[in-house]
Amino acid sequence: MSAEHKYISRENRATVREVLLHDWDPIGVGELGLPEDEYDAYVGKVYVMLMGEESKEAIAEYLLDIATRHMGLSDSDLSERSQRAAEKLVSLRPSFRIN
Repeated sequence: MSAEHKYISRENRATVREVLLHDWDPIGVGELGLPEDEYDAYVGKVYVMLMGEESKEAIAEYLLDIATRHMGLSDSDLSERSQRAAEKLVSLRPSFRIN
């Protein structure tokens, strides 16, 4: 991978991180004053799913699974948050292309 592609990939992952922090945010990082790297463990997988042309539904399901099974949350709006974040991520996919 060229230096330019690595830079673009890093920028794309930063965008995914922002969506997870602001649109998904199942534990309320902003409200709780937690570090902004709280969801970084999931950024890579979500980015790979996006680049692999995974569906919006598959990405939402992954995010919901992380929130409910991994984090143990049961908030009633987790499904909606996961759907909203997945929709935004998929809408950004065309700008993530590395040629």
